[in-house]
Amino acid sequence: MTTKGKIKVIKKGEVKNPAKTGARNNHTAKHQVREMVGNVTNWVSEFQQRKSDEAKNAFEQLFGQHPQTTGA
Repeated sequence: MTTKGKIKVIKKGEVKNPAKTGARNNHTAKHQVREMVGNVTNWVSEFQQRKSDEAKNAFEQLFGQHPQTTGA
């Protein structure tokens, strides 16, 4: 079992500034993910509302127009 990790040597001229470009890309990626999550959340709530409305209408059609009378 080795406890030594790998070390990457970067020469002075090869240093790039990934922090600036990475932060900007990360920001846009987060924005895109938030937008997608918002869309899916809206779809789910619309679907649930539609199902609720359909169930309510079906219930009213079954029991609202023709009330059942018991012969007791």
